[in-house]
Amino acid sequence: MPRRSATMLAATLLLIALLCVSVLMKVPYTEMSPGPTYNTLGNQGGKPVISISGHESYPTTGHLNMTTVQVTGAKYEPSLVNAVVGWLRDDVLVVPHDNVYPKGQSDADAKKQNAEEFASSEDSARTAALKQLGVPVGSELIVKSVTAGAPAEGRLHAGDQIVAVDGVPAGSVEQVVAAVTKHKPGESAVFTVVPRVKDANGVATAGGKTDVTVPTVRAKDLDPKAPAERAELAVVGIGTGIRHTYPFQIDIGLQDVGGPSAGLMFSLGIIDKLTPGGDLTGGKFVAGTGTIDDDGKVGPIGGISMKLIAARDAGAEYFFTPSSNCAEATKNVPSGLTLIKTDTLDSALKSLEQVRSGQTSALPSCAAK
Repeated sequence: MPRRSATMLAATLLLIALLCVSVLMKVPYTEMSPGPTYNTLGNQGGKPVISISGHESYPTTGHLNMTTVQVTGAKYEPSLVNAVVGWLRDDVLVVPHDNVYPKGQSDADAKKQNAEEFASSEDSARTAALKQLGVPVGSELIVKSVTAGAPAEGRLHAGDQIVAVDGVPAGSVEQVVAAVTKHKPGESAVFTVVPRVKDANGVATAGGKTDVTVPTVRAKDLDPKAPAERAELAVVGIGTGIRHTYPFQIDIGLQDVGGPSAGLMFSLGIIDKLTPGGDLTGGKFVAGTGTIDDDGKVGPIGGISMKLIAARDAGAEYFFTPSSNCAEATKNVPSGLTLIKTDTLDSALKSLEQVRSGQTSALPSCAAK
């Protein structure tokens, strides 16, 4: 075979080999893409996204859309070719797998975490909105979780309100811990609780106050990795936390949506529905993202570039952007979409006032220095 032909054959075979490797070789990355958006002022599945009972609500117009990101599963590993194609596309974000799924996290683990974060976000959104409107918000101590195999399993349940331990009123997590650890392992603690029970439709309601006797065990009996200073302390195997209470019912009716990033838009939707003649958007299409805490502070989220695309594809003209996400967001803003920088619920409301009045040149911009 002539040398030139042999060289060409070798190069062709090498190219084929490289292509095969790039197609077959898996790389540890996860792909994000624009997800659906949901108008917090509208309906989803024939039901209002936000429904209010026990208090008058008011008509709204326009859109206050929360945005989402679609993420490939925990077991998905793109080929090198797919990852490179994703890097070259504007509507796909390729990120290291561990940035999305911490080592060892399964799809079920991720779904559970996202659901918990979403529930917490709903609670903070209600709290921040009502505080902004000057509506009193209460709180109560609850059982947040029960460890499998612990003495509390089957006796206490997630959602139960804790009123007292051993007859002593309990209003904080610290008080519950102190009351239980006063016991020697093997002794019992008496919890006075208001059980959270579900009716035939699966709706949770409060039952009557009752006393529940729960044996204690050593912390290391439930968790062999318990710190040395806690290993011999008495525990019952529950996690506790604070649940806010409201003077009327505010339900958020989205299913199969997870994570904490819709907090800001939920708060704005609640305020709009509770404000007489409010109509916060003036009929405009506003979308956005951002976590929110009980005091109305807006925090950063992930996948901002994909959420911008989702918002613009849905028809949004304005997009609330947490200030911490501005640097990333301004790298590739979809045409026709105006970013509004926000740090707090109050600043978002002031920006909506400017949108309504047409004073958009004064909006706080991510591009502003």
